[in-house]
Amino acid sequence: MPADEPTVAQLFDLSGKVALVTGGTGYLGAAMARALAEAGARVVISSRDRSSAADAAAALPPIDTGSHLGVQLDHMDESSLGSGFAAAVQQAGQLDVLVNNGHEPLGEDWTTVTGEQFTRQLANATGYFLLARLMRNHIAQRQATGSVILIGSMYGTVGSYPDAYAGICASSPVAYQALKGGLIQMARHLAVYWAEDHVRVNCLSPGPFPQPQAPPELVERLKQKSPMRRMGRPYELKGAVVFLASDASSYLTGHNLLVDGGWSAW
Repeated sequence: MPADEPTVAQLFDLSGKVALVTGGTGYLGAAMARALAEAGARVVISSRDRSSAADAAAALPPIDTGSHLGVQLDHMDESSLGSGFAAAVQQAGQLDVLVNNGHEPLGEDWTTVTGEQFTRQLANATGYFLLARLMRNHIAQRQATGSVILIGSMYGTVGSYPDAYAGICASSPVAYQALKGGLIQMARHLAVYWAEDHVRVNCLSPGPFPQPQAPPELVERLKQKSPMRRMGRPYELKGAVVFLASDASSYLTGHNLLVDGGWSAW
């Protein structure tokens, strides 16, 4: 083996790295935060509620390089976004990985959504961009390398099935589809501009990962739309997020990684 060739274990090792996970108290965010901690990273979880973030951070697997941290950050509020990022840097000393996972949901579909609601949903992308830019500037100032991961969705690449939702709940909201498609393109755009800054930007797009409280009939319908005939489990995102955060993906940028059980392969 060449002397400068890292092993697979070294490529996936995040020891010495610090990762900020927005919305890290949520269903999928918590699983991704655990994954990064298990790979050796010190994790900063952000939430609109600082105590919730701190509790979630305290529950993560321990590491040898310091405790995990929780900060208050609302990515829909530019001032909160800036102060939360600054707090994360001040407390952790540095940031190397950003997982842009926080999301303000919207339940209105195309039949009922107002213009104001639609615009508000797209503001999630604004928050993702502003936070990513703060991360890029932080990495460039340190003359380090970094990874930015935007959380997209399979619904950023394919349309939803109207019959899966009919009679149960609103269809996959049109504003959500526009948002997630935009995030995928944002990752491509920022990747080419920031490559020379040694900042990689990729998108991780989950497929169907319904929360436990999702209507059972909806879940059964969605299963029939999946080649695997089942829904995703939160831990099935763990490998993907560690891959994108680590040197295992050091030559990957501007990519949209779909973890959807083959949904988009139909």
